[in-house]
Parts: sequence; C-alpha cells; structure tokens
Amino acid sequence: MPLNYSWVLLLDADESLTPELVSEIETAIRNPRVNGYYIGLDMYFLRRRLRHCGASFYKLSLFRRGKGHFECRTSDQDTSMCDMEVHEHVMLNGPTATLSERLVHRNVTSLSRYIQKHDEYSNWEARLWSGAKNRSELSPDLFGSQAQRRRWLKQKFFKVPGSSVWLFFYRYVLRLGFLDGAPGLIYCGFQAIQCFHVKAKLYEAKMTAHAPSADRCGPAAVEDTYVRH
Repeated sequence: MPLNYSWVLLLDADESLTPELVSEIETAIRNPRVNGYYIGLDMYFLRRRLRHCGASFYKLSLFRRGKGHFECRTSDQDTSMCDMEVHEHVMLNGPTATLSERLVHRNVTSLSRYIQKHDEYSNWEARLWSGAKNRSELSPDLFGSQAQRRRWLKQKFFKVPGSSVWLFFYRYVLRLGFLDGAPGLIYCGFQAIQCFHVKAKLYEAKMTAHAPSADRCGPAAVEDTYVRH
C-alpha cells in the first residue's frame, strides 16, 4: 500500500502523543537537514509514572520515509516473533536530532498480560543471543549511541554471575527505583526476572544443543525404549 506522507512515526499501541509533542513534531519535520528524531518516553506502570528505575530511554521513532529500516538481527524468524522484531532499532541514513517533548508510554493493561508479553520477549532475546548465524547492523559500543551502549552492556552483563540480582540492585537502589513506591519495586523486580529468564533459556538452549539424542525426552524416545526392550 503506498504511503501518502514523507515522514514515518512509529508508535506502540500503548503509546500516545501529548499536544506539546504534536506541535514540536510539526515544526521538526520542516527541517530539511535532519532525517530522523529520537523521542523520549515517559513510562507509566501500574498507574504511576516511573521517574526513576532507569525506565526512561530514547528511541528513533520519527524518520523520513525511505531513510530508515528495521535492523534484521536473525534469519531464524517466524510470525510469532513479529512483535519483538519491530522493537529492534531503526537504522537511519543521515543526520538525527532529539526532540525535547516526550511520548507517554502506559506499560501495563494487567500484570498477567505484562508477564506473558515479557516471557515472549525473553524467548526473542534468548534466540538472538544464542544464534551463531545472528547478525547485528548496530554494533555494541560503550561509547556509542544509547542503543549501542545498551546492547554492549547487555552483551557483557549476561556473562556476569548473578547478573539478575545485580540488575535489580542497579535499578532499585542505584537508580533510586525505591522512590517510585510499590510500582517501582514491582517494575524493577520484573526487569530482573526477565533477565533471569533469558539466561535460563540460553542455558537450556546450550544443554539441548549438546545433549545426545538418546537423552532427549519425548514420545519418540519412549517408544524407542519399549521397542528395544
């Protein structure tokens, strides 16, 4: 389907624009020297804005049509991963800038849905970090963009023993998550749990890859046991 406009704005279903952000976007897209804009997110969790917890970040949500594309990080893709794929970083050709106004991101419809969604995200993360054929257009770099720093830290962090506990300590204590009350505690806890889930699934994938076929459980293995005995 042909697009009618020369700019693309990426919004999740749980994100909304403020009137101030709309006005700033209308001005920004008239600048011929910029091809994309980073927009910050105000995270709302359990009806409370998280002002701490390390929950604030920027993403390249607004870009000129034809100048940006989603990073493809794996060829091992199926339809169940589509939601995770579009959360990947947008690769842009040309200069970028950052808007001062922010998106409103209301993160939770229910905790049950949040847990289900982040279980799916941990499947995606484990697939990315365990696949030898996976690739990255955005190289991890401690001194690069925010997205590059986050990827570099994540790559190193998964190798640290007890990293899930350290992540909780970082978000809840060092990033002052305790000042966000009960929602801050729950959010920091869930972030740490998701990290633990990714590491556990990476371990599971490693064990499965190295397990002899005779050690793998399932109907075929059981049937084969009865035939041989």
